[in-house]
Amino acid sequence: MSPAVDAAEVRRRTRELLAAHPPATTGRTDFLKARFDAGLAWVHYPVGLGGLAAPRSLQQVADAELAAADAPDNDPRRIGIGLGMAAPTILGFGTDEQKRRFLRPLWVGEEVWCQLFSEPGAGSDLAALATRAVRDETGDWIVDGQKVWTSSAHLARWAILIARTDPDLPKHRGISYFICDMTDPGVEVRPLRQITGEAEFNEVFLTGVRIPDSHRLGPVGEGWKVAQTTLMNERVSIGGSRIPREGGMIGPVAKTWRERPELRTPDTHQRLLTLWVEAEVARLTGERLRQQLVAGQPGPEGSGMKLAFARLNQEISGLEVELLGEEGLLYSDWTMVRPELVDFTGRDAGYRYLRSKGNSIEGGTSEVLLNIVAERVLGLPAEPRNDKDVAWKDLSR
Repeated sequence: MSPAVDAAEVRRRTRELLAAHPPATTGRTDFLKARFDAGLAWVHYPVGLGGLAAPRSLQQVADAELAAADAPDNDPRRIGIGLGMAAPTILGFGTDEQKRRFLRPLWVGEEVWCQLFSEPGAGSDLAALATRAVRDETGDWIVDGQKVWTSSAHLARWAILIARTDPDLPKHRGISYFICDMTDPGVEVRPLRQITGEAEFNEVFLTGVRIPDSHRLGPVGEGWKVAQTTLMNERVSIGGSRIPREGGMIGPVAKTWRERPELRTPDTHQRLLTLWVEAEVARLTGERLRQQLVAGQPGPEGSGMKLAFARLNQEISGLEVELLGEEGLLYSDWTMVRPELVDFTGRDAGYRYLRSKGNSIEGGTSEVLLNIVAERVLGLPAEPRNDKDVAWKDLSR
């Protein structure tokens, strides 16, 4: 951290940015590029990469000044995978050239990212993935395989990808991590229609996709280590996002409770109180988790937050449907669309109830996260595993 950068310095730099690039007369993209170049994108990143090498806590100083000036943001929900998963991984394992190439357009929102991790035969057991990357005589990697449950693949310019580069090694040790160009002719994106009627997710087929070795993140064969950075950040970004009191799923239920007294019963009253308290505890725990991030990378505690997020969303949305009775069963917009954003609170109760079922799968299944919390947070004995030292090619699939 740079001792020269404090709140006053961040405030000064922000006001200089606003004076040089007035939001009212500066184009949105131009303003965001200027903000990145001023080190006010993510202040804890290195100088020259959108930051000031300052404490992460000072980001809120810049954000407050910019919000007061009605400055545009980078639409973080639309580019959440890039911001929450790709960027910290590139920062941690990328070369200087990769950082300079990818971080600025990622943060500005010029390039959307997706995550090519899960496969039809390797969801919960991600390390069992079968997508192959074979190096040819030019030094490039040729990738063949299939990925599934890929959010934003239909919008993405780039993807973070893990593939098997050595089937003779045990499953965790024969994986490498790449940046994949989603515009390559060997990449085919197909929509996956969900129970909500829309196709927010995709399946992605990779056929002879050529990836230059310069787009590899980390050493060959150490992709699992690199992926852990992505996964830990993913779980924090899903379960630990900053929300106000009564933000998220609990807000619409509490609003209905206050405005529709005829719907109240003693049972739903008690359940709502319990869930309101649990939602507030989860919100405050998320604040503490973000404070811990100031000291370094997110740890396994993020898995606990993501667990709580999934359970609460499902219980709260279930209570909302029950509270509304027949009205709660209505679903006004069951149509096949390819959304850019998932809107949990701006839709009706039926949508929230159906969509929340995916919360316990996306970003790591709740069953896997329970194991992570048990072993890495609580220090309980690990589950017996008989495949840790077996070559991937010899595993039954």
